[in-house]
Amino acid sequence: QVQLVESGGGSVQAGGSLRLSCAASGVTDSIERMAWFRQAPGKEREGVALIFTSNKRTFYADSVKGRFTISHDNFVNTVYLQMNSLKPEDTAMYYCAADYRYYYTGRWSEVANFQFWGQGTQVTVSS
Repeated sequence: QVQLVESGGGSVQAGGSLRLSCAASGVTDSIERMAWFRQAPGKEREGVALIFTSNKRTFYADSVKGRFTISHDNFVNTVYLQMNSLKPEDTAMYYCAADYRYYYTGRWSEVANFQFWGQGTQVTVSS
């Protein structure tokens, strides 16, 4: 089992930056994929960014490409999301997710492709 704890959320003005962190504990050596998702009120949870822990390959949602960067530190079992040029539409609860499987079905951003989830951290961007 894996436990995930997010931190780093907060309130920022449009154009600003935030860095989210997600610390993993438990049986972390077997984690193959980690990702960030977000969910705004009244909307479905959507994938923001994915990283493979072994080869550091990354994927991003079109809406955040060029603004967000996902990274992973194997030594401290932590995944980060650097968010720059934030927009009001980035306002959401941000969730960290992890999975033991390297391969997934369908799109990488499907919620069903991840076994473990954190409790979330709120990001609010004001105009």
